[in-house]
Amino acid sequence: MHNPDPDPYPPIEDYGIIGDLWTVALVGNGGSLEYLCFPHFDSPSLFAAHVDRKKGGRWQIEPLLDDFREKKLYLPDTNILLARFLSQEGIAEISNYMVVDQDDPHEQALVRRVKCVHGEVSFRMHFQPAFNYGRTSHRVTKENDQALIFHTEESDGLRILLQGTTGLAIKDGVGYAEFCLKAGEKITFVMQEAPEEGRLPVRDQGYSIESFKKTSDYWRKWISRCSYDGRWREAVHRSALALKLLTSREHGSILAAPCFGFPNEIGGERNWDYRYTWSRDASFTTYAFLRLGYTEEANGFMQWLQKRIDEWDGESDWETMFCLDGQALSGETQLTHFEGYQKSQPVRIGSTNHSQRQLDVFGELMDAVYLFDKYGPQISHRLWQGVHKMVDFVLQHWSDPDASIWEVRSGNREFLFSRVMCWVALDRAIRLANKRGLPAPLEKWRSCRDEIYQSVFQKFWNEDRRAFVQFKGAKALDASSLIMPLVRFISPEDPQWQSTLQAIVNDLVEDSLVYRYRVGEAFSDELEGGEGTFSICSFWLVECISRSGDLPKARYLFEKMLGYASPLGLFSEQLGPRGEFLGNVPQAFTHLAMISAAFDLDRRLSEKG
Repeated sequence: MHNPDPDPYPPIEDYGIIGDLWTVALVGNGGSLEYLCFPHFDSPSLFAAHVDRKKGGRWQIEPLLDDFREKKLYLPDTNILLARFLSQEGIAEISNYMVVDQDDPHEQALVRRVKCVHGEVSFRMHFQPAFNYGRTSHRVTKENDQALIFHTEESDGLRILLQGTTGLAIKDGVGYAEFCLKAGEKITFVMQEAPEEGRLPVRDQGYSIESFKKTSDYWRKWISRCSYDGRWREAVHRSALALKLLTSREHGSILAAPCFGFPNEIGGERNWDYRYTWSRDASFTTYAFLRLGYTEEANGFMQWLQKRIDEWDGESDWETMFCLDGQALSGETQLTHFEGYQKSQPVRIGSTNHSQRQLDVFGELMDAVYLFDKYGPQISHRLWQGVHKMVDFVLQHWSDPDASIWEVRSGNREFLFSRVMCWVALDRAIRLANKRGLPAPLEKWRSCRDEIYQSVFQKFWNEDRRAFVQFKGAKALDASSLIMPLVRFISPEDPQWQSTLQAIVNDLVEDSLVYRYRVGEAFSDELEGGEGTFSICSFWLVECISRSGDLPKARYLFEKMLGYASPLGLFSEQLGPRGEFLGNVPQAFTHLAMISAAFDLDRRLSEKG
């Protein structure tokens, strides 16, 4: 007889995200907060039950109900996550949020407010941190009846303060509480970094009310600035709120995704740490922010980018990803003591891909600079000098083999995507110089841009396939080719593009779901197993079809893709055969592509009338 796991891993799509622009937390089922790196996005984890139910650590506020249904929702126009527990015995709610104060950017606290709405509900609270990715032991001290401090043995280690408006106890190194609430009664728990000395902060119900109001006010004010008011307003707003959670208030940098360890294949080895700033992902996110009217976020990233350009010597390869503060990554580590999400191993932190040659990043960066100048303040003289630096590198290296967008580990090739994006880098630099009258060797730039353009048609077109192929000499297709009409390299109605699009649909598309390429068909990526479909490619497909004029089909596919969102409106990187989430969540790539597709499709539908 099969004995079900008493503590199963929840589906990835069941997780909700909260955050404060310094870090994020993921809330799973049954009142279990299962992921938090603290105090920063890229700090070691404090809770990581998403990759190990026993060793990862969690903070659970569990309703003691025999049989209940759980519903999660966001408070409208905010990143405050409400978990509701409904049963015959009673109805309870937990409001989960990280405090965001417009006037005090350094306040950092994670608040969980428990309320009984109907009947009577008992709860059990366990606060079980696992410091430093579960590698460092800790001690607990009781400061008073309603305050515990968790701290590592290290003299300079993290100290965590947990306070509640009910009595707190210690059981085997775990913070513990049991309480019963009747209709209308509330209990609040607050987690934050413990002060080094002096009196503990007051965290009573008054603080709960005040922090809830200023946090909800912050998010509502922020989303009210969104310029999109089209057909899919609610979905676009949720994606915008998710992308905002991935921005660093301190540095202006933007994460690819806020977590690590969720696999691309259940039980497989393809799982990555995305808590860093990829030049590519952050540039694409900047496009999305600009389309929605968020020039402040775009400006923050531009300031961050300017510092990276200043630090770059202009001769060595551009680092493809950075820590949030701009520091270089130190490599990749495997957390072998964690079993991995549903036993998907290894669990990786860090990355070895940061030193790869990925020439396409200059195209994404230049497009971001161009659009920023168009929709935000005009770029500075200093940034224009940085543009020269990037363009000079492209002039010298555009034809070199590289690892490109998918960061292949099995050797560099001349990838179509990188070739097209090198063209974008030069094209946008030329457009910007002409528009602003900025000094530049335009003849030299135009000559190189045109040479790149010709090389794409001469070396990447396969007459037998009637399509542009993945890399020079290949026969395989790649869904990243869908970028070509989106960056205006080719007309969406060009016959060569139309036949390429049809070939991609035939080879890589199943319904609305798109594989980025067929694993093992064209090259080995040196990893075992397979992966799901890539949702960014699905939304690129929608936008390509929209731009080609087939609006009914584009809308049909777009609505289908929206149906794959989680109940909270979030998207991961990939989807499995049953529509299950795969990869890290929420994924900036998917959300920004959804915004772009919604923007383009809505505009064309409105123009058509």
